[in-house]
Amino acid sequence: MTLNAEHEIHRRRRSRNVGLALVLVSFVVLVFGLTVVKVKQGDMMEGFDHQPRVSVLPPEPEASR
Repeated sequence: MTLNAEHEIHRRRRSRNVGLALVLVSFVVLVFGLTVVKVKQGDMMEGFDHQPRVSVLPPEPEASR
């Protein structure tokens, strides 16, 4: 005697699992896409190295002669 009959609970669980898998895959794709965009814009990134960032400093006033 083989048990091949699929119960309703198994169908509902499978649909929930597929939905959760799609959500997780879309999240991974979103994070990967954001990472690729950020890496490609590497000239705009500045690392945190305990130094003041030049791009956020106010411009120095010109000295009058």
